[in-house]
Amino acid sequence: MATHEFASYEEFWPYYVAMHSKAATRWLHLTGTLTGLAVSVYGLLRGRRRLLLGLPLIGYGTAWPAHFFIEGNNPASFGHPGWSLRGDAQMIRTMLAGRDAELAETARKWLAENGEV
Repeated sequence: MATHEFASYEEFWPYYVAMHSKAATRWLHLTGTLTGLAVSVYGLLRGRRRLLLGLPLIGYGTAWPAHFFIEGNNPASFGHPGWSLRGDAQMIRTMLAGRDAELAETARKWLAENGEV
């Protein structure tokens, strides 16, 4: 897959979604991020500081393998870490709002327009 440069987050967003074109990848991201967040919050509330590592370890630990084994691509965070974190939050909010089909359509459209189908 080609390297892409973006002038803004708004330009990056459809690419980010396209790198998560398969529902299984999106759902693994959501599950890993929310589980990691729960572990981190628990650690914060209980004064168990080492559990604060739950968010990055569990979040990335479930997300990155999904890219390699399900999508067959590299995580967008490798080239765009800040925007990828923002994209992950936006993607999860969209999914929790029941709009996963919107993400699938955005991914399909970007991949078709960029010849990466």
